[in-house]
Amino acid sequence: MNRILDAGRLVATVLLVVAAMAEGLAIGQQPGFVVTPLLRTGLSADPGRVVVIARGEFAPGAATGRHSHAGDEYATVIEGTLEVAVTGQPPRRYVAGEAYHNARGVVHDTRNVGQTRARVVSTLIVDAGRPLIEPAD
Repeated sequence: MNRILDAGRLVATVLLVVAAMAEGLAIGQQPGFVVTPLLRTGLSADPGRVVVIARGEFAPGAATGRHSHAGDEYATVIEGTLEVAVTGQPPRRYVAGEAYHNARGVVHDTRNVGQTRARVVSTLIVDAGRPLIEPAD
């Protein structure tokens, strides 16, 4: 009997973790742009915030669409060339090995301007319960 209860608890826990990892990741995604969550955990000493590490993959020419985050994003390009257009600033290009930061609430669009796929790994420290990606338009 205990094994059945333990198995039921395990299944329920796995389903909750999968749901928490997927929260807010599917909204507003554009064709050719895919986000894969790698880690989602609470921020120590601040139960109102979470840390999310996610990988973004861009087909050639693909873009995120204009969006913002309910917290700060720290990103490292691991393959290809990305152009980040922040509202009110000239676009900046980043190649594999370079990193950038988008502050909380800053509207931006990230686009693969190369001829091959581009990948980025982002660490976001965001408000708990808010979507990871908030469309701007």
